[in-house]
Amino acid sequence: MLSPLDGRYRTSVEVLLPYFSEEALHGARVEVEVRYFIALSRAGLKEFPAVTAKQEKELLAIAKNFDEKSAAEIRAIENATNHDVKAVEYWLKDAVSQVSNLKSSTEFIHFGLTSEDVNNLA
Repeated sequence: MLSPLDGRYRTSVEVLLPYFSEEALHGARVEVEVRYFIALSRAGLKEFPAVTAKQEKELLAIAKNFDEKSAAEIRAIENATNHDVKAVEYWLKDAVSQVSNLKSSTEFIHFGLTSEDVNNLA
């Protein structure tokens, strides 16, 4: 137990768990990374063409559909990397590689960002 909020007051704050949990933080990080990836694609880099409307919809769905299974997969990656944001990056690269014609662009996920950039916005 870290604080009384984890113990005797837990029932009073359970409604906040979807917002203040490790899963929620990972989900917010995924959304930040996805939105940055989309914005970066529009920066005019010849090596990274702008995503299409269809690809953007698929990318945003990755963030929207983030769930317990996704968070568990990130935790498993984190066990190997010992770095929570790096685990999100690796998980997202795998997810984005499934989006139509974006596999070659996955190296632009987290490109130019620090972990603090992601955490600050998440």
